[in-house]
Amino acid sequence: MLNLSAPHTGVGAGAIDGEASPRPAPAVDALVRAVQNGELAFSALYEQYLDRIYAYVRSRTASDDDAADLTQQVFLQALRALPRYRDGGTPFAAWLFRIARNAVIDHQRGVRPSMDWDSLPIALQPVDGQDVEASVLRRERLDRLRALLGRLGQDKRELLALRFAADLTIAEIAVVIGKSEAATKKNLFRTLHALKEQAHDLAD
Repeated sequence: MLNLSAPHTGVGAGAIDGEASPRPAPAVDALVRAVQNGELAFSALYEQYLDRIYAYVRSRTASDDDAADLTQQVFLQALRALPRYRDGGTPFAAWLFRIARNAVIDHQRGVRPSMDWDSLPIALQPVDGQDVEASVLRRERLDRLRALLGRLGQDKRELLALRFAADLTIAEIAVVIGKSEAATKKNLFRTLHALKEQAHDLAD
């Protein structure tokens, strides 16, 4: 049984207007091949991607327990499907997060969509106050901003989760959601710009 207690993760604070750091693709590809060939245990891939998968799943679920259970399902599905994985232009991270995305979609059928505030970049959050009054105001602004997030469409929440919780590049996100890279970048930046403007309005 995989140990999927909530892992410590530092992802989710990527730059708003920039790309994620390039992935060392050759090293990842070599790791995948080694696991497929039986030279390494699947735990090597599990440890490599656990934090990012959990962060993404947690951003789309309502509780730590749901996220842990769903993360376990994602890795079990990946373990079963790994022998059939072939690069063919699809990065491994995109392949893995496509599994995670489908698992989340299945989980959310009949469940109200959720967005974890902590998965969003710090630049979208109002500045923390230093006194009680400022803290109360910040809580009120967070509540209002959560309401804004709740009104976002499913596709926009998905883009935010894949970019900031999963820490995927725009190219990887495009593969996961089945859209062109140009369209993905345009939609993501529009969503971020609108959300950032509304967040700043709340901080005024």
